Amino acid sequence: MTQPIEIDLPHKLGRSGARARIEAGTSKLASYIPGGTVSEHRWDGDTLSFTVEAMGQRVASRLTVLDDKVHCLFDLPPFLALFADKIRAKLQKDGPKLLE
Repeated sequence: MTQPIEIDLPHKLGRSGARARIEAGTSKLASYIPGGTVSEHRWDGDTLSFTVEAMGQRVASRLTVLDDKVHCLFDLPPFLALFADKIRAKLQKDGPKLLE
């Protein structure tokens, strides 16, 4: 079992503003995993749970929207864990663009 990727993306949009931006950019979420597509997503309160499918693997993911940040969790299967550092770097660099 691998450690999930967890990062926080700060924002100044408030909960509802950040949630609206994320909802509008759901299709972009898969781009953080090489070759990924979002196969399913659902909101439970302020938490978006979604699955990214890439290279025959499924990545269970969650974004929890808070007043001043979005907490991101990507639970990588062992095969994709090889790319964890690259995925984490891309999330930290490009993740804030999802909230612009």
